[in-house]
Amino acid sequence: MDLHGVAAVVTGGASGLGAATGAALAAAGAKVTLLDLDRTRGEAQAAEIGGRFEAVDVTDDAAVAAALDAAQAVHGVARVLVNCAGIAPAARVVNREGLPHALALFRKVIEINLIGTFCVAAAFAARLSKADPVGEGRGVIVNTASVAAFDGQIGQAAYAASKGGVAALTLPLARDLAQHGIRVMTIAPGLFLTPMLAGMPQAVQDSLGQQVPFPSRLGKPEEYAQMVLSIIASPMLNGETIRLDGALRMTPR
Repeated sequence: MDLHGVAAVVTGGASGLGAATGAALAAAGAKVTLLDLDRTRGEAQAAEIGGRFEAVDVTDDAAVAAALDAAQAVHGVARVLVNCAGIAPAARVVNREGLPHALALFRKVIEINLIGTFCVAAAFAARLSKADPVGEGRGVIVNTASVAAFDGQIGQAAYAASKGGVAALTLPLARDLAQHGIRVMTIAPGLFLTPMLAGMPQAVQDSLGQQVPFPSRLGKPEEYAQMVLSIIASPMLNGETIRLDGALRMTPR
């Protein structure tokens, strides 16, 4: 797919993997709309790449619909969706005080990471299914899981469950949307230099990077964005989750 003039939507686009992806899509000629809750950073990032910003909670189907409608009114029907919105709180199933994992926190992680991903993907696909095909199909959805979906660590029960759900969605979504010519792929990043990790001391960042077999460093958000562009460019990539992790396999802790 030639991205020049193509409308694209990126959730979690105000920072981290989403911001890098929005920038890469814009540099390739796409008309980008960033969705995020952080209006200040989101508007600044959109202005920097010449795109648009919509403040939206991805778990609110009415808000998602309104944001996609607003984006479509300006840029036309979006043919690329990249879902990067997510949270990663850590909590043990039984904490040091002997209390169970807060159900409200578990539910919130599932709601944002898994249900939010599905909410935006379904709303996006419904709009795209009505558009004319371009070449072999209509467009692409790229969701974001995590290596925690497969190697979840201590304290990651909620996060791993949510990202495992995103990985499990990939094939059925691809099969479901095949009739509409919409591909669905998932990227499962390893240790990437997102705002959460960037806030840690350099020694901690270096230690985490050394856990990666090769290259022995933290991944760069731009490398995630590069994988998104590769997926978009490769028509036979469909229904699969790609680990982007430098051969990392997470230890229990």
